[in-house]
Amino acid sequence: MQSHSSVVSRRTFLLGALAFAATRAWANPPSLEIEVWKSPTCGCCRDWIDHLARDGIAARINDVGNTSARHRLGIPMEFGSCHTGVIAGYAIEGHVPAREIRRLLREKPDAVGLAVPGMPVGSPGMDGPVYGGRKDPFDVLLIDRKGKTTNFARYR
Repeated sequence: MQSHSSVVSRRTFLLGALAFAATRAWANPPSLEIEVWKSPTCGCCRDWIDHLARDGIAARINDVGNTSARHRLGIPMEFGSCHTGVIAGYAIEGHVPAREIRRLLREKPDAVGLAVPGMPVGSPGMDGPVYGGRKDPFDVLLIDRKGKTTNFARYR
């Protein structure tokens, strides 16, 4: 039979553990998740996904289907890149910085999503040592439901 003090100690420990877990959950909210379609051999796609992970955006990765995902999500082909994602109902095309994805989710515009067309050097995922510190200017485009774009952010 357990003594009263050992039952109290165990109960105190469990309550403390629950309080600690609740505090951690509040201080570190669960990460966001993006589903990504990319080529299985694309290194810059992997680097972009790593960029998102460092910002708390986890990825569910599909190594096929980039073009069909882009079409299904409503991204016009002229804004295409090497990977396509979807997060909270918004399409994300190409090397969009995590900062702009978070801004999109905060502002919640009525839009298809964001795109960084092509593969600009210096954008997240296209910024490794192989590029020697080069940074080309690029724009993050907000694509509306009719396929029209406006500048969401400029990187110079």
